[in-house]
Amino acid sequence: MQRNERFDKAGAIIAAALALPGVMAPTLAHADSAPERGEIAVKYLHYQDSQPGLQRIKVTAPSIYVLAPLSPQWSVEGSLVSDSVSGATPTYHSAISGATTKKGMSDERHAGDVKLTRYEARSNYSLGLSRSSEHDYDSSAVSFDASFSSDDNNRSWNIGIGRSADKISSTNDSSLHEHKRTTELMVGVTQALTANDLAQFNLTFNRGRGFFTDPYKQLDNRPRERDQTILLARWNHHIAEQGATLRTSYRFYHDTFGINAHTLAAEWVQPVGPRFTLTPSLRLYSQSAAKFYYDPVYDPNAGPPYPPGYNFDNPPILSSDQRLSAFGGITAGLKLAVQLAPDWVADVKLERYEQRSHWRLGGSGSPGIDPFRATFVQFGVSKRF
Repeated sequence: MQRNERFDKAGAIIAAALALPGVMAPTLAHADSAPERGEIAVKYLHYQDSQPGLQRIKVTAPSIYVLAPLSPQWSVEGSLVSDSVSGATPTYHSAISGATTKKGMSDERHAGDVKLTRYEARSNYSLGLSRSSEHDYDSSAVSFDASFSSDDNNRSWNIGIGRSADKISSTNDSSLHEHKRTTELMVGVTQALTANDLAQFNLTFNRGRGFFTDPYKQLDNRPRERDQTILLARWNHHIAEQGATLRTSYRFYHDTFGINAHTLAAEWVQPVGPRFTLTPSLRLYSQSAAKFYYDPVYDPNAGPPYPPGYNFDNPPILSSDQRLSAFGGITAGLKLAVQLAPDWVADVKLERYEQRSHWRLGGSGSPGIDPFRATFVQFGVSKRF
């Protein structure tokens, strides 16, 4: 096969591969026209995390997603989700007081987003709006992104900008009325390397200003600025003999809190007969601690572990939040999708996550933190129309 013939085929493959979840927005699969058919999907997520001797947070989250073509040049898509959260969270490090466990916590979050897309011959443009609300946190966001394809459809460029505005309050402090503003910039390129290989590189920069402190955690006082840089690389390889696709990705994260994180992920998409698709997955994660995170200095059961020299009148910048500690995590998952009818697909996905300090790459991790575990179970059904 000549090189031009191979890459003409790759031009068609990039359109199909871009429609796969975890590659890029599905609308990029149709750079010259809106999708011919719509889709509606309903999902239900159940989440439960735990640490030794304690079931912690439980979340249930039903959601609905709709994509509808409006004309050959326009489409609209949107989603709604309602989260119900209950349980107990650590007051510091991984310690949960008896009072916190007895009282517990519960909350509901309602969120929605909508995106309108315009399609041109070699480009498309999208405007998105989103809104999220819970009793102590409200967030609104607007975004714009554009993509441009090469003449042979083997390469596409993507740029995007977003702006969010958050309002933060607290049931523990009626005087707390804080704000946070975040601006996000993203540039990316997707390239069909061969008829069976697709690569993507994205670079994102976030600039946040405002309130980042957790008002429900003791010993938590964070900087009012946080800049984040994220580099994401993806490679999808199709194995024609088996009809399977290997999806791999690497993500590097750095922020001005001092956290450096690495995520390596892989999925194997394997059709089984004419109706079933099985997708095992594995994700490895490792991060360093924030520069203002501090390790426990004595038994947290004896009371809040104030670090030496702590100034109660003028608290320093510090945090005991275990999410800012140094640790590593492993997520293993399995997804089964079933073609119920020509336009109907059902799926179920199970993921198990475990986090330990000593799993951090290149170091021992933060001491004194209990292992953390979480289970995700998701059911879904979708219909094209």
